[in-house]
Amino acid sequence: MEKTCECDDEARFRIHWIGDTHVAFGARQGSTMIETIVAPAPRLKAPAGAVDTNIHILDQRYPLAPTALAQPPDAGIGEYREVMRRLNVTRAVVVQPTAYGTDNRCTLDAVAALGPDVARAVGVVDASASLDEMARLKAAGMSGTRFHLLGGAAVPLEQFDTIAAKAHEIGWHVQFQTDGRRLPDYAAQIRSWPGTIVIDHVGKYLEPVAVDDPAFRCLLDLVETGRVYVKLSAPYETSKVGAPLYGDVGALAKALVRAAPERMVWATNWPHLALKNKPDDALLLDLLLDWAEDEAVRRKILVDNAADLYGF
Repeated sequence: MEKTCECDDEARFRIHWIGDTHVAFGARQGSTMIETIVAPAPRLKAPAGAVDTNIHILDQRYPLAPTALAQPPDAGIGEYREVMRRLNVTRAVVVQPTAYGTDNRCTLDAVAALGPDVARAVGVVDASASLDEMARLKAAGMSGTRFHLLGGAAVPLEQFDTIAAKAHEIGWHVQFQTDGRRLPDYAAQIRSWPGTIVIDHVGKYLEPVAVDDPAFRCLLDLVETGRVYVKLSAPYETSKVGAPLYGDVGALAKALVRAAPERMVWATNWPHLALKNKPDDALLLDLLLDWAEDEAVRRKILVDNAADLYGF
C-alpha cells in the first residue's frame, strides 16, 4: 500500500508498507530523507518451533473456482515470511482459501516454497477424489481437508461423510467451519466422523455467545471426546467488543483452554481476507498472554499440539 502524507509546508513523504514495516521517502528543504519505521515486536516471545496453524496464500495467476465470491488480492510467500520473522514463528499451515475451490495448486506450491520442515497444507477435496489422488496430495504436504459451510463453499454438506471416511483412511484430519450457533445441528454428524476434527476460529460464533450458551456447551462436549481440536484464531471476525482483547470471544477461548489445553492450537489467519482495517498480527499473538496465562500451556498451544496435529 502506498500513500502520501503532508507533514508540513516543507515536507511531503511517500510511505510504502512492506509487511509490518513502512519506509518513508521524501524531501525536506531540498535534501533527500529516508526513514525506516519497524512495527513493534509482540510482547510474547514465541518459543522455538511455534506454528501458525491458519494462513492463506493467494495469487491471481491461479484460476478462481466457479463458487468464488470475489477475486481476492494477492498475498504471497514473501509477505508472509516477514510476518514469521516478526512473530518468531518458524512453521505454518497453509489453508486452502475458498477462492480456489478444489484446485489446491496455489496452496501446495506455497508449501513447496516454504519447505517440508516449515509448512503443511489443509486442502479441499470432493467426494470424487480417489485414495490415490489423496495420497499424492499427502506426499506434497497436505495433512487435512477443509469442510466449509459459509460463503463460497465448493463442497456440499452431503459429501462430507464420504470425504471424512477417506480422509481418515489416508491419515488426514477434517477442518470444519460453520457459524458456531449452528454447531448443535451438526454435532451428531461430526461425532460420526472417524479420526481427528479441527474446529475453526474459537467456534466462529457469528454472534458471540456466553460460555453457558448451549451452542458453546456443544463445542466443549465435542472437545471432551478427545478427538476435537480448536483453533484459537480470528476473534476479530466475530467480536462485538473489539480490540485489543476481544473480550466476548476471549471468554470462550479461555474456557476452551481451561477445558483442554492439549487440544488447542493458535493462528494469525493471515492475510485477514476482506478486511480493510487489518488486525496487528503481533497483538493476535499477544492474546495468548490473556487467554493462556501459564507459559507451559502456551508452549503446548504454540508448539506441541500443532506438531502432533500436523506431523511436524
